[in-house]
Amino acid sequence: QVRLVESGGGLVQAGGSLSLSCAASGNIFSITMGWYRQTPGKQRELVAVITTGGGTNYADSVKGRFTISRDNAKNTVYLQMNSLKPEDTAVYYCSGGRLWNYWGQGTQVTVSS
Repeated sequence: QVRLVESGGGLVQAGGSLSLSCAASGNIFSITMGWYRQTPGKQRELVAVITTGGGTNYADSVKGRFTISRDNAKNTVYLQMNSLKPEDTAVYYCSGGRLWNYWGQGTQVTVSS
């Protein structure tokens, strides 16, 4: 079992940047990792994925603005978010596993206009 803890959320003005971190309690080198986000009344949305080999994929809404990365030595996954928009406001969750069976508690990101 892997425990995930997110950090780095907060309040930022539109156009600004935030960096999220996801620290894992165990080794993640063999686990595909990702970031999801959710707003009230909406389904959880997959934002970015990074495979064990470092391959990445992004939701169309964040392509060119967000970057996912991982440091297996530190068992940590990152999400760099630039050019933030009010519609990026959400609770961001770190997740991992072949069936996305590992989840963090979430961190709030609020982008003001």
